[in-house]
Amino acid sequence: MSAKRLAVLVVPVLVLVSSALAQVNEVSITAGRTFVSTQTVPTTGLPVHFANEESVAFNYGRFLKSFKVFGLYAELPVAIYPRMDVNYHLGTTPKDIGALFVTPSVRMNIFSGESFTPWVSVGGGYGRFREAPVTLYENPNPGSTGTNTGVVQFGAGLDVWVWHSWGGRFEARDFYSGNPALNVDTGRSRQHNYYLGVGVIHRF
Repeated sequence: MSAKRLAVLVVPVLVLVSSALAQVNEVSITAGRTFVSTQTVPTTGLPVHFANEESVAFNYGRFLKSFKVFGLYAELPVAIYPRMDVNYHLGTTPKDIGALFVTPSVRMNIFSGESFTPWVSVGGGYGRFREAPVTLYENPNPGSTGTNTGVVQFGAGLDVWVWHSWGGRFEARDFYSGNPALNVDTGRSRQHNYYLGVGVIHRF
């Protein structure tokens, strides 16, 4: 068989194989804000306010299987807010907190492979809070400065593929975690950490 004929046979096969193997992985980075609802201390009736802090989220996803217009992915969302100010009038809470959430999840994309792909996600994993070493009024923090917690993650978003393997991602996630060590009893054992972000996504 001549080299020319061999090339005619081999090249299409290589193209098909590469297409089948390509674009099963996705990575994304988004930036936005995290929102934590105000909590009230029952014994004083005073609220604990949380600032709406700048946050960043990273994500790795891998395509697993398609079901008609649906695509099933395994993903690893990682979200960070480095510093969120905490305000309590009596000043006994940490001055600020930070958080890291790592939550292996499954994601279902609708119209998988199309230009506009809405999706939903659910999973769970690990969270770590950092509490400031000082309180609101700069006194030493008598409580913990590091708290581990389990986290449940619920999310939804939209991927818009604008150029080849590059696109934009809009996402909203709720990292439902235990409470950080606030040095006050709010009567709650868990809190919602709502993240809203926008950024870029790349598949390969």
